[in-house]
Amino acid sequence: MAELVLRKISKKFGGLLAVDNLDLEVPKGRILSLIGPNGAGKTTVFNMVTGVYPPSQGTISYRGNNINNMMSSRIISQGIARTFQNIRLFNSMTVLENVQVGMHCRTKSGAFRALFKTPFERREENEITVKAMEILEFFGLADYRHEYASSLPYGNQRRLEIARALATEPETLLLDEPAAGMNPRETAELMDLILKLRDTGLTIFLVEHDMRLVMGISEIVTVLDYGQKIAEGSPREIQQNEKVIEAYLGTKKKDKS
Repeated sequence: MAELVLRKISKKFGGLLAVDNLDLEVPKGRILSLIGPNGAGKTTVFNMVTGVYPPSQGTISYRGNNINNMMSSRIISQGIARTFQNIRLFNSMTVLENVQVGMHCRTKSGAFRALFKTPFERREENEITVKAMEILEFFGLADYRHEYASSLPYGNQRRLEIARALATEPETLLLDEPAAGMNPRETAELMDLILKLRDTGLTIFLVEHDMRLVMGISEIVTVLDYGQKIAEGSPREIQQNEKVIEAYLGTKKKDKS
């Protein structure tokens, strides 16, 4: 069953057609990777799904609900969270505080309770701290909880950004080039982490250039080129697809006969 469905989605920026008539379904509880050369429209797709800007045409639905014109904050409340190509942490906050911030979209204490530190508000803050620590334990970051986010090694900063997204309690997690800038060891650890997240029941929608990661963890791979879907299938099918090889290498696959 598809959790996230894009139907005939297009996005124009002036005279540039960044995404062209795209149909895409992200099945519940699976890992789908969206790949393609630079400028293919991958991040534009993410930005439409998460409400950064609306599609020029077509429909985006999540669990059967149209989310085309929803604000990003409401889309988060629907159960979709994302990370970004460039790490966007609160560097002047601790690791624990970064995760706690992510959880506040689910809190019920209003301004009055927060201002007067009511018993309800204090109890909720304690619950947030406990849940945040559970998330940090899962990501192997608990020992860094009191350190500033900016002091973490690069790989751990990437993990923290994913942890903060997970703190919003999503059902679908969009990861935009999570392996960017990582060394091979960090990438291998990230692959294990994403599989662990999938095994908790999360749906993972991934944009990534690291083909080792994509082919190592994806269950479905969709390929864009100039905003159009040119292929979709299992990692093995995509690796052997002539259109994909031509898009990436600029040459057609040679006949082996």
